Amino acid sequence: MASSTEEQIVPELGNGIPEPLEACLQTTKSALEHFREYQRERPEIVALWCFGIGFVLGWKLKPW
Repeated sequence: MASSTEEQIVPELGNGIPEPLEACLQTTKSALEHFREYQRERPEIVALWCFGIGFVLGWKLKPW
């Protein structure tokens, strides 16, 4: 029976980053690249979304 005090070993890549974190970083990079490409193709849509999100947040948060 294994004791509960044993450490779990997380596999690491050559650069010292654990594999699950590396996968998360790759996914984030891919999502940002996709968003930047979409932004270049349709800047007016991205601007309208940013305006809409800012409007709703400003309305709901009411900083004054």
